[in-house]
Amino acid sequence: MSISNKIQKMRHIGHHMVAVFALAVIAITLAGEPTFSQSTTSCRALRGVDKQVCVVKGRITTDTTWDNGSYWVLRGAVFVEAPARLTINAGTEIFGEYATNGTLIISRNAQILANGTAAEPIVMSSDQPIGERGRGDWGGLIINGNAPLNVPGSQSVGEGDTGVYGGTNPADDSGHLRYIRVEFAGTEFSPDNELNGIAFQGVGNQTEVDHVMVKFNKDDGFEFFGGTVEVKHIVFHGIADDSIDWTDGWTGKGQFIIVVQSGDDADQGIEADNNGDNNNLTPRSNPTLYNLTLVGDPDSNEGKESDIGILFREGTSATVRNFIVTGFKEASIDVDHTATFEQVRNGNLTLGSGIIYGNCLVSKCVGQFRPDRDDQEAHVTTAAFVTESSNVSFVDPQLVDPYNLKNPNFQPMALSPALSGAVAPSVPPSDGFFDIANFIGAVGPAGGGQDTWWQNWTDFAVN
Repeated sequence: MSISNKIQKMRHIGHHMVAVFALAVIAITLAGEPTFSQSTTSCRALRGVDKQVCVVKGRITTDTTWDNGSYWVLRGAVFVEAPARLTINAGTEIFGEYATNGTLIISRNAQILANGTAAEPIVMSSDQPIGERGRGDWGGLIINGNAPLNVPGSQSVGEGDTGVYGGTNPADDSGHLRYIRVEFAGTEFSPDNELNGIAFQGVGNQTEVDHVMVKFNKDDGFEFFGGTVEVKHIVFHGIADDSIDWTDGWTGKGQFIIVVQSGDDADQGIEADNNGDNNNLTPRSNPTLYNLTLVGDPDSNEGKESDIGILFREGTSATVRNFIVTGFKEASIDVDHTATFEQVRNGNLTLGSGIIYGNCLVSKCVGQFRPDRDDQEAHVTTAAFVTESSNVSFVDPQLVDPYNLKNPNFQPMALSPALSGAVAPSVPPSDGFFDIANFIGAVGPAGGGQDTWWQNWTDFAVN
């Protein structure tokens, strides 16, 4: 096949027009390199392509930099092994090879240093042509750390054979993710089991995660398997399973989190677990989250999916404040399992300063809630949990255009109860992580300095 036949589309990247090619096809032309257990990188300049194409496979064992002067293709599972550091410069584009389920895995004691900017985000995406990309085209990003889990021995092996993770160091440092998008990932590694957009597996709280978007992933957007990692300025778009999933003792933090779902394939905005084998194992999952806007897809014409805004289950604790939950078809908030209701009863699972509106559109709900399962024995109901929580209101949040999947706007209107004081915001802890935010939801008022953080570096194209 000629190079000209490999050129598929044109698109803007920054201020430049570049050829967007079927990288899967181009990668085949580079398939002649020998196979080694160590990493190999083969780069070629191709006629008609504005940058050289570098195919990476195997295990990276020395400090390595990927820059935006090349396109980088992940062939199969690419591991960054300790003590190596992978530095990714601003504006770099990385493509997971469809044919080999390209995946990037950061092993324990290795680091990823992803240095994107608002003007030049790092993009990890599908190698398929624009217009033909879809969920599950490649693997995703997996980060393994040494922070605690609540599984025996505080260690486990990642889904899809993605490495050992977990340990005893809550302050473990796996590097940083700044201004990065992960798109069209989540390849299936066994029937009905897919990889997450980003899996944080025992990741510690010295790892920085700030301004990250995951879109159109086949499994969860983020999944936290234990650990203490803290995340800020996060956007999830069109995730097929849960936008956020935690389990096995995640005790981290999060602030300024947006979820927008597509009804063709979506489950929960948040699915929150402690441990499925033993709901009372410790350390118990107990994250602290402030300023969330969780938007389901209320339009049944777009599909019947988009289930529950937040599902608490399997004994999790949590603190959730300054939240909006709207547009979910089954329920706004749901609590399952006796061990979880016990966390409600003893005050370790709490909600506050929230707006719940326009949910429960296709299911048989009581108010905004699904009837509780019969395993609830803590003498409290989901409805009572939410309605008796501090300062939760059932009013229209008056967001500009939250349900527009291709061009959403999550900003509150001028008279929105998220801004007007009708629902008083909670003040986050002054602990060096949380920012002061005097509003409900993830996006602040126009001109207030916290209204545009989710714009420009994100991309809401559906394929």
